[in-house]
Amino acid sequence: MIKKILTEQLRPGMYIHDLNCGWLDHSFLSNRFAVKHSGVIAKIQQAGIRECYIDTDKGADVADAPTQQEVQQELDDELDAIVGNQSDDLHEVPLREERTRAERIQQQAITLINELMSDIRLGQQIDLERTAPILKEMTDSIFRNRDALLGLQRIRRQDRYTFEHSVNVAVLMISFGRSLGFERELLNQIGTGAFLHDIGKTLIEKAILNKPGPLTEAELKEMREHVVHSERMLEAAPGIPLAGLQVAAEHHERMDGSGYPKKKRGEAISQYGRMAAIVDIYDALTSDRVYHKGEEPSAALRKLLEWGHYHVDVELVQHFIRCVGIYPVGTLVRLASHRVGLVIESNSNSLLQPVVRVFMDAKRRRYLDVHDLNLSDPQAAGDERILKPEQLSDWPVDLERIAKQP
Repeated sequence: MIKKILTEQLRPGMYIHDLNCGWLDHSFLSNRFAVKHSGVIAKIQQAGIRECYIDTDKGADVADAPTQQEVQQELDDELDAIVGNQSDDLHEVPLREERTRAERIQQQAITLINELMSDIRLGQQIDLERTAPILKEMTDSIFRNRDALLGLQRIRRQDRYTFEHSVNVAVLMISFGRSLGFERELLNQIGTGAFLHDIGKTLIEKAILNKPGPLTEAELKEMREHVVHSERMLEAAPGIPLAGLQVAAEHHERMDGSGYPKKKRGEAISQYGRMAAIVDIYDALTSDRVYHKGEEPSAALRKLLEWGHYHVDVELVQHFIRCVGIYPVGTLVRLASHRVGLVIESNSNSLLQPVVRVFMDAKRRRYLDVHDLNLSDPQAAGDERILKPEQLSDWPVDLERIAKQP
């Protein structure tokens, strides 16, 4: 049986099923291993890991610890309570109208961050004037219909992770900031910081960046230096706004002081840094890497809620969940009719009832005529509802083709 415990409850003879943290938070060779001596426990606690999952079939038990299923049910109930029945966004233009512009903006942004990183490797300084137009276009697109850019986040190429991650974090930060009522100028500022938050990775060895497995202690230390490099580079860039600098400098800080590089805690971390931590974790969790299979968006949101007890600002996490919804754009879902569909648009009336592009009969595993179903429209949807999110890996579909269908 899988149970969740505090790391202070760990004892030799237990078996770790999941360290319950990000890959840059530890240097163990695996997330699953036997606890053979107290030194292992000390190392886990020194890494800032407060909770973990144990397998009681392979090691010692903690009698009153909650099971994994109980934890998941509690998180699901919390998600439902957070979202309620109201979205925080209205779409100024239809999704179909904005999609083509969003695709162009995304590709231009990926090209630009690639070029900026190449320039830095050649010893050049960051040119913020080159970023201003694309950040303005991102902001304008999000105001017109944020689902157009957000929907492109699930269409990724593993070999472009660093560039796509930078663009995705910028899009998410601007959307997040808009949901909190930020003015356009501030949105552009935090968007700039998000777009450039990983620029320091240009000084990290590619062998470490692309390593298909856990990092050693030395490699982990070098990887974490990318935040210091990013802050130094941006400080040297004329015109960098303070909010943007805080996004880049604090996106790996944690509320309990277990983050890096300065181990700031609580209110010592700016609001923009706390927002960036949430967005960065969310995009990293939902991305495929050579060492990590991306989680579905709803699973990543549950992780953020779970980590909100220690690592991230729980109130901001709740705002972020309302911003993207329990079933963010790009989520595969199974409906009550056992049809499978892709969430293509959020709904301003209910985040629990998005627009779903239905394409498959789950029971017969047979393609259906593709059509869009607005679950908030009682005449069209009837009693149809979302049963659960589906793993993309379980359905061999061309996500990009389905998402772009007229």
